Amino acid sequence: MHQELEWKDLAKRLDALLADKNKINLEEELKDVLEGQATANIALAMEELSPEHSCQVIEALDVSTATEVLAKLEPERTNKILELHPERLPDLIKSLPPREAAAIITDIPSQLRKAQQKIVDVEAVEDAQNRLCYPRGSVGRLMTTQFVRLEKGTSIAKAINIIKSTDPAIDIPDDVYVVEELQDSARYHLLGVISIREILMSNPHSIIDDVMATDVISVAAVVDETDAAAILSKYKFMSLPVTDQDGYLVGVVPADDLMPIIVNRLRQLYTQAVGTDAENMEKLSPLQAAKIRVPWLLGTMLIELIAGMIISHFDSVLQKIILLTSFMPVISAISGNVGLQAAAITVRALDMKSTKKNIWISLKKEGLTTLLMAVACGLVLGTIGAIWAKHIPFGIVIGIALTCSMLTAGLMGTVIPSVSKKLGFDPATTAGPFETAFQDIIGFGVFLGLATFLQHWII
Repeated sequence: MHQELEWKDLAKRLDALLADKNKINLEEELKDVLEGQATANIALAMEELSPEHSCQVIEALDVSTATEVLAKLEPERTNKILELHPERLPDLIKSLPPREAAAIITDIPSQLRKAQQKIVDVEAVEDAQNRLCYPRGSVGRLMTTQFVRLEKGTSIAKAINIIKSTDPAIDIPDDVYVVEELQDSARYHLLGVISIREILMSNPHSIIDDVMATDVISVAAVVDETDAAAILSKYKFMSLPVTDQDGYLVGVVPADDLMPIIVNRLRQLYTQAVGTDAENMEKLSPLQAAKIRVPWLLGTMLIELIAGMIISHFDSVLQKIILLTSFMPVISAISGNVGLQAAAITVRALDMKSTKKNIWISLKKEGLTTLLMAVACGLVLGTIGAIWAKHIPFGIVIGIALTCSMLTAGLMGTVIPSVSKKLGFDPATTAGPFETAFQDIIGFGVFLGLATFLQHWII
């Protein structure tokens, strides 16, 4: 009996196994590791592997398990695997439920799509054709036509019978939508929504109109999928109705189809906030990645050399008051953290496509926050400096220097990403290096300048 592993442990074992190029019975060992593992854990573990290694894992799985795993992977990862192994595509797609099959058919290259449409259910083909009417990255590409739709005036008893008559093999959303069909047209005006659970708990003799919710929030099919994911996350819906340009219901996006979009968005925001777009960088060769990042690091180096020149200019005061050097790394480190936090907040505001007004509000809020933090930290470090040097004026110099350095870091952390975005550069890549460099110049300049001006007072 095999022990079920946590997905992180499973990912580590798979990665170590696949990294060994000298394995003779690799597929057999993969099967041994994967045996007894939940499909959800396998899918999560595969997200941590390279696409090539993910393909090797899929090859070691039987068809039924492989299809379940593919249905749980992020769409981009699934499509990459299928592109690398098109020969397995027919067997895998044929085993998928209609909604998952439609999603894969929609995203695979057109030369593969026509061949696959002949081997899947009619519902999956129709679903895929509806999705293909909309641009890539829009809600229309995610929506499904496989959901329960009820005419207004339907009794609860009849609604229950309609739900019971649905194909159990088709995974439908838990929300039921109440519509009014236009005469001589297959177009539907959305009137309300009710969950299957609410239907089951309602009086069978009442009509659906009396128990449905009428304040329905919907999105247009051309809306960006990330905006739809944000709405779903905010309101905690089980599904999101999708309408055409005239406001008629054309499909539904289940919550589980939007969750990968939300997770992927959070990953992007995190990786961009720390200075790199990890997903894009992963696609580049080491040489290409270095070409992108080295110029900004060289620019930072030049600016830091200016900071070095400033320090050398105040060499005499440093020799007289050697204790000053003990506080320089502290000032630099604290200010650097402030700048990186401000940069992360600004990049997030820019990346969320906020309006100029919202960005300005965010910048003002971050500026006031930085001021309060600078004053608080300046008082604390100044007090420590005064106690350490046993001289109050020394502590005052330390406190003022840290306050000025933190304010500079906060300003640079908000201004540099905004300017970079306006000039067409990646704000996440430029924010960290330049913010740190400018903060060092201002911080050390103020620190050593004050120390020089007040050296007779603080010695």
